[in-house]
Amino acid sequence: MTGCWFYILRCADGSYYTGTSRSGDLETRISQHNQGLFGGYTATRRPVELVYSAHFENITDAIAYERQVKGWSRAKKEALISGDFDTLQ
Repeated sequence: MTGCWFYILRCADGSYYTGTSRSGDLETRISQHNQGLFGGYTATRRPVELVYSAHFENITDAIAYERQVKGWSRAKKEALISGDFDTLQ
């Protein structure tokens, strides 16, 4: 699969992490987070669980979406995760 992924992880402490990946294999990316290979935020909050993902054809679109979602409240992120599009408005 070409393109890239935007994803949200639920960390062991209940917080959310948003990221993007050029990798076609999202499962590998999540495994890398769980192994602590990236350091940073998720390394100290393992294990992580994938709770949302969206595929984009262009990495620039995925990064723009990630920046938008990072600025959202926890409630709005949870609405996206649960598919509650009325709340997202």
